[in-house]
Amino acid sequence: MMKLIVGIISLAIYGSYMMIFPSHTKSQSVQSIAGIGVVELFTSEGCSSCPPADQAVADLALENKPSVYILCYHVDYWDRLGWKDAFSSAAFTSRQKEYAEGLRLNTIYTPQIVVNGTAEFVGSDRELLHNSLQKELTHSSTNQITISCRRIEPNQIAVEYRVQNGETNLHIALVQPSANVAVKAGENGGKSLHHINIVRDFKTISIQSKLDGEVQIAIPDDIKSNSIKLIAFTQSSKTLRITGATETLLK
Repeated sequence: MMKLIVGIISLAIYGSYMMIFPSHTKSQSVQSIAGIGVVELFTSEGCSSCPPADQAVADLALENKPSVYILCYHVDYWDRLGWKDAFSSAAFTSRQKEYAEGLRLNTIYTPQIVVNGTAEFVGSDRELLHNSLQKELTHSSTNQITISCRRIEPNQIAVEYRVQNGETNLHIALVQPSANVAVKAGENGGKSLHHINIVRDFKTISIQSKLDGEVQIAIPDDIKSNSIKLIAFTQSSKTLRITGATETLLK
């Protein structure tokens, strides 16, 4: 009798969960509560140490690991040293500085990887990358995220979001899946570099009492809208730990 009661309660809870978080639609993504691994690479085309790290995350992407999300930020502090990285942004350098402060690092550097906001290491260290992901994927995420998007202008989209828990930040990244660049100067002059999951825009929403809303994101003119995806993740503003993540393709 006790087993029967427990089974009925479990079904009721599951049914309520499905009502709150509906199944996937064409433009909607709902993150599961399994373990996640958000891999943030800080890189630059002007840094000769970065191509091995770029390749490491590209190889990781080919593994198609469930619940692993890769974001590559091109920082701008290498731009004055012979080659201007077209994907670079001062905003991404600022994000790296936030990690340096939060993780009590003496300096920022490239290539750097941060996993789930808590573990950082040289981006070309494949063993540390593998071990960090294995560790993080054993822990269940603690926040549920739903995002959906719609086009409101040819180069403008509206992203609707909903999170389960507040007192955190929601980050939404507009990601270009890939690019090949012929670098003509600087430390990588003469090389053809391959990039994946290039962050082209990055929005941060402070989630407090309001757990849902909408944000507009512009699509850069140089990329095709049918080759864009959105990666959204929640992150504690106090500990920097990433608590949930999801992604969706822009149709």
